[in-house]
Amino acid sequence: MNRHVICALDTADLEEAKGITKRLAPYVGAFKIGHALTLNHGLDVVERLRDAGASRIFLDLKFHDIPNSVALAVCEAAKRGVWMMTLHISGGPAMLTAAVEEANNCNLDTRPLLVGVSVLTSLDQHTLTDHLGVDRTVEDHMVHLSRLATDFDLDGVVCSAQEIKPIRKALGPHCVIVTPGIRLPNSEVHDQKRVGDANQALEDGADYLVIGRALINTPDIVQTLSHFGLAQV
Repeated sequence: MNRHVICALDTADLEEAKGITKRLAPYVGAFKIGHALTLNHGLDVVERLRDAGASRIFLDLKFHDIPNSVALAVCEAAKRGVWMMTLHISGGPAMLTAAVEEANNCNLDTRPLLVGVSVLTSLDQHTLTDHLGVDRTVEDHMVHLSRLATDFDLDGVVCSAQEIKPIRKALGPHCVIVTPGIRLPNSEVHDQKRVGDANQALEDGADYLVIGRALINTPDIVQTLSHFGLAQV
């Protein structure tokens, strides 16, 4: 098993997700689920995937609402035993504080990790500046928001491979960094703009790599992980 690897279950079909989980659980460290599965099947999907072999579930719903609503969402997710969950840093200090307080007070054996999202990997500089009105560069904006996240005690952040180095430098060694958009050389980027290489991402300081289609669609998971340069550890 490579515990750095998180497999993204990008499907709304629970039976398909369970089948993927059973097949890949011996090889990857966690499974990421999002709106497709949870809107279709509710948070009960967490237990169904655990029954299929998932030892850790990364709930990627990117909570972004008023503080009380986000706190309630964190509480419900924590009750299901999720390992890690996302929220938008741009929700602001009060929202981040409410989320952290709820995670700390949920009286569970294992507290879920809270990781903040700043600039989605589907966005580029043109979109950030010309459409969203942000004057900073992507890197500067992500570092700024990532500092805000850790200032208010989030456990880590999500960032593309292109921003790992400056964010690791800004936040230090103890912040969790989760990196989506990991691709094989010369593979399609699909709907993501900022992508990167697995080994380089780990070398630059990422803790976890999110990989979807390449793992889900492969007939040989060991060979595919090898092509990524990800040995079983």
